[in-house]
Amino acid sequence: MAKTVSQPETEAERNSSEESEEMPSLLICSLGNPGTAYATTLHSAGHVLVNALRLQLGQTTFARDRSLGNGLVSAPSYGSEPDWTIWQSTSYMNESGKGVRAAYVQWVKTHNAPRGRLVVVHDELEKPLGSLTIKAKAQNLSARGHNGLKSCIASLRGVEDDWIRVGVGIGRPESRESNDVAKYVLKKMSSVEKGKVESAAVELLERLRDLD
Repeated sequence: MAKTVSQPETEAERNSSEESEEMPSLLICSLGNPGTAYATTLHSAGHVLVNALRLQLGQTTFARDRSLGNGLVSAPSYGSEPDWTIWQSTSYMNESGKGVRAAYVQWVKTHNAPRGRLVVVHDELEKPLGSLTIKAKAQNLSARGHNGLKSCIASLRGVEDDWIRVGVGIGRPESRESNDVAKYVLKKMSSVEKGKVESAAVELLERLRDLD
């Protein structure tokens, strides 16, 4: 019987293997308001963005998981890379930190990845529509009036200081009066606005792949 000789890895294959080994496992949590009435409002842009990321990665459809903070969870297909779990909050914005904390604590317990990281995706007022802002060590940063971030900072205190937050821009209203701002963020996105938020998933994927 002829002896099979294995071919040496090409440089591209070696680089791909090294990137896979070095890429951290991620729990990517999006903040927004629950239910179809809020599904495509500007305040739920984080949900829209991570759903587009899920489709780009070819991960499973969202399904409720009571063990992970009762959130909606999308997992990688079996054996696929990267090893990212995508989680959507099912709580209202100002209470979302409790679910993020519960999901993260359980994910750490059940996940075998030695370099797991928590990423929180949220809408960001005053930034151009669809633009991304990524900040590390978010526990020590100001929430800048964002109730979902306030809730996460309060809930993650003493649990995880080195989490990462991703803001997706939703523009800004003409008036800064609180009632006008509230109406603006709860406005349904047009198809063009939604498309701009979804298209940011390409950049988000690249930037998450570059995390240390």
